[in-house]
Formats: sequence, C-alpha cells, structure tokens
Amino acid sequence: MTDKPIILPYRGIMPKIDPSAFIAPGAVVIGDVEIGPESSIWFGCVVRGDVNVIRIGARTNIQDGTVIHVASGLQPARMGAGAGKIPEGGYPTIIGDNVTVGHMTLLHACMVESNAFVGMKSAVMDGAKIESGGMLAAGALLTAGKTIGKGQLWAGSPAKFWRDLTPDDIAQFDLRASQYADLGREYRGS
Repeated sequence: MTDKPIILPYRGIMPKIDPSAFIAPGAVVIGDVEIGPESSIWFGCVVRGDVNVIRIGARTNIQDGTVIHVASGLQPARMGAGAGKIPEGGYPTIIGDNVTVGHMTLLHACMVESNAFVGMKSAVMDGAKIESGGMLAAGALLTAGKTIGKGQLWAGSPAKFWRDLTPDDIAQFDLRASQYADLGREYRGS
C-alpha cells in the first residue's frame, strides 16, 4: 500500500477534492470526480470517474474497499427486465450529503440521495436509486433501475422491500455520518 492516496487525471480532468475531505493512503480517485467538505474515502477504495462523472456530497463516508464507477452511453446494454437501455449520456454516480457507504460496496452508475445508508458488501447497479432516508441492507443487490423509497429498508439478492425504517434506524444515519466526519478529521490531523 502506498503512503498517499493516488489522485489521477483522466483526459486532462483532475478530481476536485475539498480541502477538508480525507482521502486515505492507498485510495485511488480518478478523473471527473468531486468530493465535498468533510467527506472521507477510506483505505483501498477506487473512485473512477472516467467515462462519466462522480459527485460525492458533504460529510459522506465511503468505507474501505468500496468501488465507485459510472456508465458511458456508448454501448447499449440490457439492464434487466423492463429496464431498457443505457441512455445516450450514460449514467453518472451521484452520492448526496451525510451518506454512509459500508465496507466493500459496489456503486455503479447509480444515485444515492442525501441521508441514505448503503450496507457493507452490497451492490447498487446502473440506474438504481436510493432515496433520502432509504437503506440497502448489508450483502444486498439493488438491481438496475430499481428505487428504494424514503424510509424503506431493502434486503436480499436481488433486493426487495423488507420493512419501513423506524425513527431510531434513521437517527443512526446522521450519527454514522458525524462519526466518520470526526474520524476523517482525526486522520487528517486537523
């Protein structure tokens, strides 16, 4: 492992990383990526904004071993029953504010709105969306084009609605975001 993160341009576009964000040694951030204030990208993560854009909001934590990528619009492909083809512009990956993304997750060409939670070793595929206050359980696969609604927990592979979240569940989202913002600040030494 390197003692610094690897930050690389792609086609002349360098990632834009807020100075208050923490990018761990060994993490790789490439291309058209923007990372907001107090966010953290942890050890062994790959954030590859080459054929489309990646946007990560404020106070969002992307935990160890996670891979974030995008889809170009160049190769039409089936995305599952009834999901259609990749749109001409492809799919970026957009992650809002105060999001927790658990260890070893795959986020591919999807949207995770602010104040959502993505469990460890889960996958979110092309065109899928987790609405604000939604949660994907650990180990779950959210297939292409599916949407987890606000206040819903989805689990399984493929993921399906499991139950509505409780107020205590939702309170944990902000707690985790705050804990990781503090931890990133500690690792930065500020």
